[in-house]
Amino acid sequence: MNILVALSLIVLSVSAIFSLYYQYQMLQQNSYYLSRFFTWLKDSYVLYVCGETFLYCIISVMYLKRSYITITVLGLIVLAFRIAVALRIKKRVIKPLVFTARVKRLYATSVLILGITIVLYCLFSRKAVGQAAVIAVYVLSLVTPIICMLTRIINSPVEYFIGRYYINDAKRILKSHKDLKVIGITGSYGKTTTKFILNRILSEKYNTVCTPQSFNTPLGVVRTIREKLKNETEIFICEMGAKKVGDIKEICDIVNPQYGIITSVGEQHLDTFRSVDNVFKTKFELYNAVMSVDGICLANIESKGIYDRKHKCEKAVFFGEGTKYYADNIKYSSCGSTFDLHLDGKLISVTSKLLGKHSVADILSAAALADILGVPDIDIKFAISSLTPTEHRLELKTFKGGSLLIDDAYNSNPEGCIEAVNVLGSFEGMKKVIITPGLVELGEREYDCNYSLGKAAASVCDIIILVGKNRSVPLKNGVSDIGFKMENLYIVSSFKEAMDIYLPIADKNSILLIENDLPDNYLN
Repeated sequence: MNILVALSLIVLSVSAIFSLYYQYQMLQQNSYYLSRFFTWLKDSYVLYVCGETFLYCIISVMYLKRSYITITVLGLIVLAFRIAVALRIKKRVIKPLVFTARVKRLYATSVLILGITIVLYCLFSRKAVGQAAVIAVYVLSLVTPIICMLTRIINSPVEYFIGRYYINDAKRILKSHKDLKVIGITGSYGKTTTKFILNRILSEKYNTVCTPQSFNTPLGVVRTIREKLKNETEIFICEMGAKKVGDIKEICDIVNPQYGIITSVGEQHLDTFRSVDNVFKTKFELYNAVMSVDGICLANIESKGIYDRKHKCEKAVFFGEGTKYYADNIKYSSCGSTFDLHLDGKLISVTSKLLGKHSVADILSAAALADILGVPDIDIKFAISSLTPTEHRLELKTFKGGSLLIDDAYNSNPEGCIEAVNVLGSFEGMKKVIITPGLVELGEREYDCNYSLGKAAASVCDIIILVGKNRSVPLKNGVSDIGFKMENLYIVSSFKEAMDIYLPIADKNSILLIENDLPDNYLN
């Protein structure tokens, strides 16, 4: 065994562990789907992979020439570089890697693979097995996306059985709560805000639990059940997310909801759904589950995706204009909004710190279901007045230089983005600025939706700052086609650069809209 070769293998393996931070971060942001991870790899990581492959070729040549000292030195340089890159990424990324138990298992598997390979070299250095081990370590350590995808594949059976255990345990817990009411909430947009609003209103009368943050996957729901549900819990509010047909049904099969709210059906995640019809089919898996137990499911008739298909869900309780549950007299100000709620013949005039037509629709749906569940009108009104905006969703707050900020960073749907721009336009007499990278995951509709967003922004904004050199093209085209002053249009590579432009001009007469703060795997 050559000590220098063994040392170089160890150094390169350690460097791979640091490089895997970025790989696993992107895998996590792509929901652990290898197809989506590979798409990101193909679109955004090609040059880096080419560089790693080139380095692999150099080290392989050095190995063939028995230049073991050179290999060790190169390995140390790679290690230092990858440590620096990992630290920089961890510090500057928008959405850092979350070290969940799953990520830890992926790391453990990568260490195990590299460790076994190094041991094989040490035991069989003079045989074919030892030489193959050297090649394997070089490939896995230098072209790290390979080990990322390999560990994801190897761990799949383990993740499946772990998931099934947790799901079965959650079902057991739910069965033990005989009188528990379960409410499912889904939609292309508005589901998280509606969830928190409904939880606040219902908590005036009931002991409630809802899924936290954006916990809307099967395992996120299961985790909430196992950690949050108590004996005294009367209502469980469950947000349900989806990226493909069958996702909502999978969650419904776990929680068996008796009530449901479908906030919207629109053009979102079309790269996986392929069509709005599939989005409708998936979202209304909640409707089917609720109807199967003779429950009550509310649906937003003002959502075009629902209105056009209302004949497919005739047993739903519709809310919105033209129904017995609707809102009118909507007015906005720097303090929030005021409007009237009409709940099956009853009128409730309310005030709220929430902004936007979609926020009013979210409040309406929650108030309607609360009314059905017997919450008194006075409690509904008080709960609405005490609502605070969901973080990063049309959240109005003071900002640098005395300016105002509309933080809509978590909005990622076409209709919601246009509504956010309309809200920005309602602040008369102020300098209006937008920072946005646009919309993603809309398939063939992505260009048109971003073009429309660009046009809408140009119609109300004084300054427009687009993030992403490549992906801002449709936005820029929409801005320019409406006759916007192009000297007030800026295109930057990061949100930090965008803020460097905005902060020097921020004052008490300025208002900034941050629209859709995309995760790192989309910014290019």
